[in-house]
Amino acid sequence: MSALTGRVPAGHYRFRQVARMEWIKLRTLRSTWWALAITAVGGAVMAVVIGLNTISRSSDLTNNVLAGVIPGLLLIGVLGVLVMTTEYTSGMIRATLAAIPRRPLLLAGKAAVFGAASLVVGEAAAFLAFFAGGAALRHGLSAPSLSQPGVLRAIRHTAAAIAVLVAGVFLIGLIIGAAARGLASYLPVFIIGNSLTTTKPQSCAGAAQCVHFLSPWTGLAVLGLYAAAALAIGGWLLVRRDA
Repeated sequence: MSALTGRVPAGHYRFRQVARMEWIKLRTLRSTWWALAITAVGGAVMAVVIGLNTISRSSDLTNNVLAGVIPGLLLIGVLGVLVMTTEYTSGMIRATLAAIPRRPLLLAGKAAVFGAASLVVGEAAAFLAFFAGGAALRHGLSAPSLSQPGVLRAIRHTAAAIAVLVAGVFLIGLIIGAAARGLASYLPVFIIGNSLTTTKPQSCAGAAQCVHFLSPWTGLAVLGLYAAAALAIGGWLLVRRDA
């Protein structure tokens, strides 16, 4: 590892060297490229399907076409799990911890590299889904444009959400949201699908059945809190547990 990090002695690596090591490990995982490619392409395909089946002129078209990105969140979450667990299953974690004994620094490097990669792919996937879904609109519907109010904000927030979401929160959120509607507005999957990607005010047929979702910026802040809590718990466990 010294040759890759400017001949810094083991145990004395800084964040820059740790991040560089983690980037090398991330990009050499075959599962990384498969997961990221399926996220981008799958989101575009689903956006096209949704676009072809959108018939209402009053619907939030931006929200519709960006819905194609949401299934990719699960893949990103699974990839995040693999980033941590692969080293444990292969035994490489022992070498990593020998070189980087400061475990919080190691976790920070992993989180930063994976988050940055997810953000870049999430941005690309959001734009790809937006344009693909818009091109698929029929029934006399005009595709939304980037100049319309709230559209660029919705795309940026969707990409950022991919970078902070984890698979466990995604899956648990679906279960809790189905069982307790009052909590739905605070769960990640509902924030992404109903707060971040919306460009029109919410409307409901009956107030009693209406779930009032968070505003886009509040929703993004809540997702950031989820990510911070997950990293804090992960860091605590990483420090306390043996390799």
